[in-house]
Amino acid sequence: MNPLYAQMGTTIFEAMSARARETGAINLGQGFADGRGPEAVLEAAARALLEKSNQYPPMAGLPELREAVADHYVRHQGLDLAPEEVIVTSGATEALAAALFALIEPGDEVLLFQPLYDAYVPLVRQAGGVPRFVRLEPPHWRIDIAALEAAITPRTRLLVLNNPLNPAATMCSAEELATLAAFCAAHDLVAVCDEVWEHVTFDGARHLPLIGFPGMRERTVKIGSAGKIFALTGFKVGWMCAAPPLARVLARAHQFLTFTTPPNLQWAVAEGLATQDAWVQEARHRFQQGRDRLAVGLAAAGLAVLPSAATYFLSVDLAASGIALDDRSFCDRLVEAGVVAIPVSAFYAEAPVTHVVRFCFVKEDATLDAAIARIIAARDTLGR
Repeated sequence: MNPLYAQMGTTIFEAMSARARETGAINLGQGFADGRGPEAVLEAAARALLEKSNQYPPMAGLPELREAVADHYVRHQGLDLAPEEVIVTSGATEALAAALFALIEPGDEVLLFQPLYDAYVPLVRQAGGVPRFVRLEPPHWRIDIAALEAAITPRTRLLVLNNPLNPAATMCSAEELATLAAFCAAHDLVAVCDEVWEHVTFDGARHLPLIGFPGMRERTVKIGSAGKIFALTGFKVGWMCAAPPLARVLARAHQFLTFTTPPNLQWAVAEGLATQDAWVQEARHRFQQGRDRLAVGLAAAGLAVLPSAATYFLSVDLAASGIALDDRSFCDRLVEAGVVAIPVSAFYAEAPVTHVVRFCFVKEDATLDAAIARIIAARDTLGR
């Protein structure tokens, strides 16, 4: 068997969700929102299933969805994308796989920021690439150009950027993105940008895509996710956006991964992108309220809460909370108290930060309140 997979353990998300199911603990670990998502999108999916074709759609995606994605980014991010520069995929993870398989030649080095989404490293290695890690440090998790320069070699070909950054709940500033753009241009790198959280931003902040910065239009793959935009994670509809020379090879990799995506879901997402801007804005405000509710509750439990600018998550700093346990031990104790969270060390491939724990806040108020009550009740057993 391929040792990459034969030696791989269960993902931390599945492992911790399994413990929630086994114990009845409240699951604030895996990132999925309570609620149904926008009804108009669900109704469009059901209607298309019954009234439209259920045979193979075009490999690159339905024309209606490719056009809707391009129009969406014109409205929201000022990007000048053509429909033929959009490739529809079965979720953003498939988009990441297609992009990395298409762009990596064996031996190529790929810059990855830690903490990172756990799919990145096995995908890079399966493509024959060599991951090179750039470590980000709490509490601000800022990109250090000196660390980037120290990690690059003559064999470096790609940079993978998750912005907003899932495990850290941060988003890059315009200054950081301009620095990254100049760095990629200077070293002739292609940037694979995982931007699935682009609409889940808070406090009035606006996501800025790296593809829109000088010198990046021809050297960026922009990846998005309808599952994150509409809080419908089970839909698994994503896309890659890139200039035609890149898009053509991305499509060739995609055709031998999933080939295509259920057509009724594609039609539904196209309708959602065209009509559900108000729902997306309302969801952003609702999620921000959940963030604030959980942050206040965790602080009341004596936990030092780190800033959360985006995503479904916020984290606590155990060391700053006066807790000597590492993150995995703390999460084990927390399960016993009836709440599941995620140790952030799981998002590192090497030299992990071991004193940060991540919680998901896109839950009903009653669920968050019950979790907070359990944490407060168990605080003395959690390592004060």
